[in-house]
Amino acid sequence: MRRLLPQPVDHVTVAEAYGVTRPRPADRPWLGLCMVSGLDGSTVVDDNSRALSSPADTEVLLGLRRLADVIVVGAATVRIEGYGKPSKPGQRVGVVSRSGEGIDYASDLFTSGAGFVIVPETAPDLPVDTVRAGVGSLDLAGALGRLGQVMHADFVQAEGGAALNAALAEADLIDELNLTISPVISGGDGPRLTAGAPALLHRMDLAHLLEDDGFLFTRYVRRR
Repeated sequence: MRRLLPQPVDHVTVAEAYGVTRPRPADRPWLGLCMVSGLDGSTVVDDNSRALSSPADTEVLLGLRRLADVIVVGAATVRIEGYGKPSKPGQRVGVVSRSGEGIDYASDLFTSGAGFVIVPETAPDLPVDTVRAGVGSLDLAGALGRLGQVMHADFVQAEGGAALNAALAEADLIDELNLTISPVISGGDGPRLTAGAPALLHRMDLAHLLEDDGFLFTRYVRRR
């Protein structure tokens, strides 16, 4: 993997590129979003992201997971992508849901003790650990604050899908976007990165640009 920006180098490791200081906001953990999309913006092909990915993209995802304290991901993405027990010892994975229904609590993610559910306070009792925030609808900012308090998280990585991304963008909670641009045009009507978000303009600054086999690896950070 070579770095194009900020200073070009012929070879850089994932640890070198992404192992940077992340200043924790005062009231919640730093939130990074990690996603891949095709040239025409789709984040899925045949309902998942595998066809858009590459070995280097997987390496970036796993490298960021090693840095993160907690992973948060939408319930549909957990089901489609087949999330299991994380490889990082002690890491927790929060599954975001409006009600906690339709989640496979017998999966390895939950039987391992790694999985928990992030739901509104008004959601029914569930058979696993929960983080609750918001009445009627989920308060994502409040939930992130709870992750900082209860799980002592400093860096939380979000991994989609588009509905969760849209909610995070609407709440202006994305501190960092690690977006892999896959060199494919996939067509179809797959969701874009923040499908369903209202119109908004949150300026991000380009922190680095890497390249491998035609894939571009961008890292954007929130403009303060």
